[in-house]
Amino acid sequence: MRSYDVLAESVAPPTVVWASLLDPRTWPAWAGVGELDVSSSEGLSTDGRDKVGVIRAFRSGRTLVRERITGLTQGRRFAYETVESPQLADHQATIDLHEIPGGGTRIRWQGTYSVRGLGLRSSERQVQRAMMKTAEALAEYAAGRIVR
Repeated sequence: MRSYDVLAESVAPPTVVWASLLDPRTWPAWAGVGELDVSSSEGLSTDGRDKVGVIRAFRSGRTLVRERITGLTQGRRFAYETVESPQLADHQATIDLHEIPGGGTRIRWQGTYSVRGLGLRSSERQVQRAMMKTAEALAEYAAGRIVR
């Protein structure tokens, strides 16, 4: 089993980062996941506030990845598992949000996974870098959504 653990900081408050995590329609803008595939998803909310058990599907070309939300602690923790992927198996992840004194949010994204298929070509270090890039992109995206 492999793992990753990355940190990023955003000037956005946790409520803004949280809203970006809950709304799967924002993920293509910051997570590098391709397009949200509504027809392959299950239980998506119409208001952008998905609940535990929802399966979100993202398509990039012919590659489909489906993820199930496994836990939500309001404004603090978003947990999910990958249920379909050509590269990952047994992938479970948590995204923890911590308010930074003086403003902003510390984002900790960690997970464990096994690889298969083309994923066998990826080193643990490459996945760590990719997840760091994703966490930083979330931080930047949320910062751009602050209404001043």
